[in-house]
Amino acid sequence: MSAAPRPGVTVFLTGLSGAGKSTIADALVAELEREGRPVTVLDGDVVRTHLSSELGFAREHRDLNIRRIGWVAGEVVKHGGTVVVAAIAPYEEAREQARKLVEQHGRFVLVHLSTPLEVCEDRDVKGLYAKARSGEIPVFTGVSDPYEPPVAPELVLDTSVTPLAESVARIRAALDGA
Repeated sequence: MSAAPRPGVTVFLTGLSGAGKSTIADALVAELEREGRPVTVLDGDVVRTHLSSELGFAREHRDLNIRRIGWVAGEVVKHGGTVVVAAIAPYEEAREQARKLVEQHGRFVLVHLSTPLEVCEDRDVKGLYAKARSGEIPVFTGVSDPYEPPVAPELVLDTSVTPLAESVARIRAALDGA
């Protein structure tokens, strides 16, 4: 007799641009896949290219994008899948809507990367913060648009003081402990 299938789960990484979402997602996914666990990755930039290309960056468009991510994650979780989301997702209400869409079918683990703005700006390889500060990018989270820290995340990590391996280990502990 085989064991019951593992329930689906979404790990939702949220934080400012440059907080470490994609870096942590890549390391977490690599570790899970090495263990034979297939993972669907929903990276905010990739989703915007393929699923939400018609959307801008006004709040209602950003919220719609996060709801789409939540719906897709929920569909994967419904079938026992594992999803790793890496998205700025700056607004609490949209993150909670994504949570509800996933929790209809499985688990949702919200991880807030609380890396300070100054550190994120120092890491800015794309030069987006500089463009935002010069006005070239009129709406940019952390500069001209707010980031609402999650009210009740399952885990908070500051990647300026928590090394990558420890960050992944703490996320794994949150996954395994729930």
